[in-house]
Formats: sequence, C-alpha cells, structure tokens
Amino acid sequence: MTGPSGGVDTAAAGARIRIVIADDEPLIRAGIRMILTSDPAIEVIAEGTNGREAVELARSHAPDVVLLDIQMPVMDGLTALAELRRAVPGTRVLILTTFGARENVLRAVQHGGAGFLLKDSAPAELIRAVRAAAAGDAYLSPGATRHVVESMVAGAAGGTDRGETARQRIAVLSEREREVLALLGEGLSNADAGRRIHMSEATVKTYVSRILAKLGCENRVQAALLARDAEL
Repeated sequence: MTGPSGGVDTAAAGARIRIVIADDEPLIRAGIRMILTSDPAIEVIAEGTNGREAVELARSHAPDVVLLDIQMPVMDGLTALAELRRAVPGTRVLILTTFGARENVLRAVQHGGAGFLLKDSAPAELIRAVRAAAAGDAYLSPGATRHVVESMVAGAAGGTDRGETARQRIAVLSEREREVLALLGEGLSNADAGRRIHMSEATVKTYVSRILAKLGCENRVQAALLARDAEL
C-alpha cells in the first residue's frame, strides 16, 4: 500500500517503521533512540551527526522516516530536508529542534517536511509524530502550529490577496475534495477525517493524494494552510 507521497504506508502494512536520526549531540540521539525503540513498531536503523550524513544514510538505507535536528555542522537540517525531498522523495522527514522560530517552521513546511516538533515535546508526542509521518499524515506540534498561525496573522495585511489566490487555486477541486481539504485545514488525520464524513481511511487517502496533485502541494500541511487561506 502506498501513502499520499508515493512511499510505502508502513504503518498500514504492519511492517516496522524504519527510522534514521540525525543530531550532532550524542546524548540527544541516545534519548531519541530510547524513546522511539520503546515502541515495538519502530526501528532505528542508523544515526548521523549532521545533515550531509543524514542524506547519505537515507540514500543507502531508504528509511520510512528521517528525524532531523535543525542546527547541525556541515549541513543544517533545513538544507538537508530540501536535499532529502529530492534524493529520496518516498522518505518522510520530521524536523526536531529546540529552535521554534516561526521562520524555521515555515521553511520546514515549504520544503515538504512531514512535521515539526520542539525538543521539549513529550515522548508520546514524538512517537505519535513518527507514526503519523510513516502513515502519510503530517504532524505539527502545538507549539509549531502556533508559529504557523501567528505567521498567517502577521501577514494579514496581504490577507485579501492571499485569500483570493487560495480560492482560485481550490476552484479545480470537486465538492467532495473541498470537503476533505477543509478537514485537512482542521488538522485531522485520515482516520479522523473518515469518521467525520463517513468514509474509509483508505478512501480519504485517495482523496488526499488527488488533492495534493491538483493543488501542487508537496504535503498535507501546505494543503491545510491553503484551506485556511481560502477560509474553507
């Protein structure tokens, strides 16, 4: 089974979720590994100390998810994210950092990241984010979501033009696709969206794939922001 990005939907297939961790601090990597491997469905297959190593490891191991720190030597996490999206498009990328600056969150979204978590997130939230990414969903921690919303408010001066542009872009969608897009805008997972509109999770995934293709969005987060701009 494939997810919206074309990669294998590991969680749905019942296989272990294969993870690469990249962080230049050994203690941080050890802590992340300990948290993730407490879930029997998750396997950490390799670790890197910078963004360049993360890209090389992803090329050689083809993991389901790469977990990247932002501030690393040689190549930072956001630069590595852009390279990973080109080199291994089927691999999902989560950004994990102590730096929750609005610019970092927005760059992660714009470059196709599957999620953004702050390092003070609870262990259960980290596992949730990895599972969501592997299943083809997107995950923004509450703190990261706040930054995105603040950015939208800060750009309110150009909100009319942005909203009109968004409404023009979503005009290509069918009524049902607009309904699914509106649920993405609420941040619902495929399963939750399916329950809301009485549709199977697999059918929602099909709609999400179609919506992303029609709108030219790289991921669910970009589509969700578009939905909010269009005031769905």
